Amino acid sequence: MRRRGAKVNDMATPPNAPQNDIEPDHDEEEARPTVSSRFLLLTAVPSWLVSLVVHFLLILILVLLPVAQRVSQNRDIVVDDTADAEEIDEFVMESFEPIDEMKLDFDKPPEQMEEAVIAEENIVSDFQELEAATQQMDLVDFADQTAPFSDMMTNDAGLTGNGTSGRGQATRTKMLSEGGGNGGSEAAVVAGIKWIADHQLPDGTWNFDHRRGAKKPGESKNFGEFSNSPRAATAMGLLPFLGSGHTHKEGKYKKEVNAGLTALVRLMKVRGVQGDLTEAQGNMYSHGLGSIALCEAYAMTQDKNLAAPAQASLNYIVSSQDPVGGGWRYQPRQAGDTSVVGWQLMALKSGHMGYLEVPRNTINGAMKFLDSVQSDGGAKYGYVDPGAGTATTSVGLLCRMYLGWKKDNPALEKGVDFLAKTGPSVGNNANMYYNYYATQVMRHYSGPRWDAWNQKQRDFLINTQVKEGQPEAGSWHFNGSHADKGGRLYNTSLAVLTLEVYYRHLPIYKNTASEEDFPL
Repeated sequence: MRRRGAKVNDMATPPNAPQNDIEPDHDEEEARPTVSSRFLLLTAVPSWLVSLVVHFLLILILVLLPVAQRVSQNRDIVVDDTADAEEIDEFVMESFEPIDEMKLDFDKPPEQMEEAVIAEENIVSDFQELEAATQQMDLVDFADQTAPFSDMMTNDAGLTGNGTSGRGQATRTKMLSEGGGNGGSEAAVVAGIKWIADHQLPDGTWNFDHRRGAKKPGESKNFGEFSNSPRAATAMGLLPFLGSGHTHKEGKYKKEVNAGLTALVRLMKVRGVQGDLTEAQGNMYSHGLGSIALCEAYAMTQDKNLAAPAQASLNYIVSSQDPVGGGWRYQPRQAGDTSVVGWQLMALKSGHMGYLEVPRNTINGAMKFLDSVQSDGGAKYGYVDPGAGTATTSVGLLCRMYLGWKKDNPALEKGVDFLAKTGPSVGNNANMYYNYYATQVMRHYSGPRWDAWNQKQRDFLINTQVKEGQPEAGSWHFNGSHADKGGRLYNTSLAVLTLEVYYRHLPIYKNTASEEDFPL
């Protein structure tokens, strides 16, 4: 005990130090061991407070350490978004710097993105809207049947590798045969890819006005109206190559794929860690398509130089999501529609296959949006409201499959039955957008309904491909949805991708499917 009025510092005074005016009681001084001021500080503070401070510091270190590591590893993308396809005539394919030698740099200071201001009136995309909701139906709470987020992180099949592993030479032939493809369908894919390659511009891009890139003489018909949409057109040019296993690292078309990916990165508008591929003609449609192409190329090759632009494209999707409804539409943070949501969600899934970062909340938001446009208990989907359009239903069901709905989900079974009864879109006015999505749904679901669907869809595409005559041999054109905007390139790209369905993605439902989840 110290006398009233004694200074705390007196208790820590060494024996030989000069004494203060008030000296401690010498009897108590001798009975008590001398202690340091550090020890006294600790004993004077409650133990719970010391524990709280120590744990806080440890948590802070654990949080900041991975951030510091990511910052040290970041790189910049050096791009020039001022040059569209038609403005660069001097480049030739051989002049492209290979992707594995490109300088990708992310050290630029981030710019603050402007808040999107959505006008009260409807914003109509240059891409004509697919199918508005045909009827209003009661919303059904499907939360108890919505699979957890981690199901999106599941390996897609019992085969090794990620969801693109079926495109490899070792598995493609096997999956083609097992899935219902044949020599005719694969020959159509080969001819379609050659037509696309023959219409690449010298700067590596593609144009929906395919006449600009035609390498063969002749009268080109059915060209698209969107002549100023190089990002979307280039993505649609690249995806069929990737779907058939051609990358910038291997395959017959390495040079073309390398030039296309290089051009797509060059056209990316970079803001901090976000990479924007939108454009006036196509807006978020263009971005979703471009992001899928970059993410698939990275997932297939694990080329470290594609990691930064692919992740940047995903970051832009995340930042552009409607914070209220969870969807995407034409402008960042605008209330969503099913069509645009489908492309963004497929980009996120493609990124995840390459082990890129996909935030949990972004996926939860997409699930919330799908809940808001579903009808018939989740078996059918509308455009911006609950409905039952065939194209929007096929998009909604495919998204549900990738988000974890099991094969025996009653709503999924009912939705597949609806598509099976509707059948593929055929004839001169075939809607290839609907066919592209619905064929994937039916392929993943498999069974007798897929067999019937596949035979009709496969044979229709084989028989309607232009077989001879330049410059159209190998291509398709229908007068269905978006045909006026995207033209022959749009139709050919979707037709090839539809015929690649046997191996482009591993089946979601398989008896030997892995149960392992990718942690986030």
